[in-house]
Amino acid sequence: MTTTTDIAAVTGAVGSARIRLEGRDKVTGAARYAGEVPFADLAHGWLVLSTVARGRIRSVEDSPALAMPGVLAVLHHGNAPRVDTGYIGMLGRPNPVLGIFQHDRVPFVGWPVALVVAETSEQAREAAEALVVRYDEEPHDVAFSPGRSDAYTPQDTPMVQAGTEKGDIEAQLGASAVVVDEEYTTPEEHHNAMEPHAATARWDGGRLDVVDSNQGSTWVAGELASLFSLDPASVRVRAEHVGGGFGSKGLSPHQVAAVMATTVLHRPVRVVLTRRQMFSLVGYRSPTAQRIRLGADADGRLRAFDHRSQSLTSTVHEFIESSAVMGRVMYDADAHHTLHRLVRLDVPTPTWMRAPGEAPGSFALESALDELAEKCGMDPIELRARNEPETGPVSGLPFSSRNVLACFEEGARRFGWADRDPRPGVRREGRWLLGTGTAAATYPSGVGPSTAAVTAEPDGTFTVRVNATDIGTGARTAIASIAADALEVDRDRVQLHIADSDLGPAMIAGGSTGTRSWAWAVTLAVAELRERLALADSIPPEGITTRSNTAEAIGALAQRERHSFGAHFAEVAVDVTTGEVRARRLLGIYAAGTIVNPLTARSQFIGGMTWGLSMALHEEAVRDQASGGLVGADLAGYHFAAHADVPLIEADWVDDPVPDDPVGIKGIGEIGIVGVAAAIANAVWHATGVRHRDLPIRPDRVLRAADEARRRAEEEARSRSEEEVRSA
Repeated sequence: MTTTTDIAAVTGAVGSARIRLEGRDKVTGAARYAGEVPFADLAHGWLVLSTVARGRIRSVEDSPALAMPGVLAVLHHGNAPRVDTGYIGMLGRPNPVLGIFQHDRVPFVGWPVALVVAETSEQAREAAEALVVRYDEEPHDVAFSPGRSDAYTPQDTPMVQAGTEKGDIEAQLGASAVVVDEEYTTPEEHHNAMEPHAATARWDGGRLDVVDSNQGSTWVAGELASLFSLDPASVRVRAEHVGGGFGSKGLSPHQVAAVMATTVLHRPVRVVLTRRQMFSLVGYRSPTAQRIRLGADADGRLRAFDHRSQSLTSTVHEFIESSAVMGRVMYDADAHHTLHRLVRLDVPTPTWMRAPGEAPGSFALESALDELAEKCGMDPIELRARNEPETGPVSGLPFSSRNVLACFEEGARRFGWADRDPRPGVRREGRWLLGTGTAAATYPSGVGPSTAAVTAEPDGTFTVRVNATDIGTGARTAIASIAADALEVDRDRVQLHIADSDLGPAMIAGGSTGTRSWAWAVTLAVAELRERLALADSIPPEGITTRSNTAEAIGALAQRERHSFGAHFAEVAVDVTTGEVRARRLLGIYAAGTIVNPLTARSQFIGGMTWGLSMALHEEAVRDQASGGLVGADLAGYHFAAHADVPLIEADWVDDPVPDDPVGIKGIGEIGIVGVAAAIANAVWHATGVRHRDLPIRPDRVLRAADEARRRAEEEARSRSEEEVRSA
């Protein structure tokens, strides 16, 4: 089999910095996104969302809306097409979130209760805002808090193992010389991709044709076919350009509504979500409350590791924010326990958000490791090196490659870590206290079955067809480089077709699995094509085409712990008079297998690190207990890092060969965010001597923590003075 590691030496496209193939189209406006593709006789849908957090729809008074100019239809639970939400889809279980307009129950604020369709978007919006929906309201509960008595342990799912257990935690904690037992919290966070969610559906020659903004056309086409009881061959989904997804662009109510409307009206219907609608319809990151207990010998060797995470889910569909998974890979101990717990609330269903699980989990875990290092009187990097496992702490499997210590070594050298004074609160520049911190990073290197086709054309070019989705990561450019090297030709001889379910099934662009999965399929197809070309006297007018399917090869892949790894370093400045925290420097060093395109890879790493900074200092969605809805559900009210908040960010990588791997590529889309919040929080502790265990580290929290630290210091000083007087 030809591997990307082998082919990189042939023409050198893999590993060389390449500008995006579609870059010119994007900057000139020629690239069309889902909400911009023209259709003849296009109608526009506008979703109407519930204004109560729980209850029943008493009535939808649609007659006045239907009489308004341009209005074509008002779909709701009383007249919408029926769908089947009981099918088993990609998630391995039914997904009732897609069952819109099927019943009168309202499970949360922002649940779709109607779709108004009109000739223009403006007419649809006006009628939607005028539509009167009456409810029988019921008491609701949206309050997430640590230690709720109604928290429960979910069943394992195909995506998440709820708990793991090895050894006697209590016994090992009791035998430990040093113990950390703390709770950490992270808030609700939202994706907010630059391109809003949009879908246009139409019937074309007996086939359902959907132009969409998604992270996997195969996924969306299959789910729509099951939902509407259609032959899968009769559904086509395309997503030529996608302006970000971050886990939110799977199948959501707006696509379902568009298909319902085109089925009723027999004309194309487009539904585009507003920014505010995205806050309730496309998922978000659940808040978490995480308790971590670490027990260690005096030299820092872990004896006990216990990570328990509580998150929320909706009453509609269960979702687990798998925050306790990182320790299953990073650190071993004689007793090693992890557990996820859920609380059902009257809120929208959470979903995957960039580095799901690992992003909030790493904040808690890597902060706790820093606290352990402090108690042991050890350097944080030395502590991690002392607890470096030889095999998977839970699985016992060997690692495909694990170069996390090389990341720390290179990062420490470049960051100047050796010059760091470990004492907290001693560096100052004027009113600013300065500190540095570090944290580890990891994310799984997964792979999914994919197909690809490669054609040798008579004119000497090659056409590659693979149903990959480029969500802004540079996937087009990476695949073209991989194909060119496998074919041993210049990249300009490769034509690429992606993001169309008619091209055949392929892995989604998510979970840092896309490039690895698509590259494997493409290189397999190329290997067979080269064999056929070697036997062919000439290329016929229709070309020579070979096809691949990696399902069997993936099934035969040796069992390994396959992950990308990294180390993050942060320098912060804290103004204790105002509570302001400024990140001054961020450095990320990664071990991520073969780096296909250094230019776009570095952008991915820096983007993830920027998100981690935003997570540490800014992002927090606040839910109003009275209404059940979010406060400030827009980009004015939901605060995130702006350009002025982002300092110099450096990202680089170490060599990370993956022996016996068929592609050598690991995912990089998510690891950039993992651990950054912890590195910043650890730096804030180093600057101030005060530990922050709740995100974001807001100015009010900094001021409150500083006041509490002063009061404790004064009380301790007073107690010492009183003791000295008594002793005298």
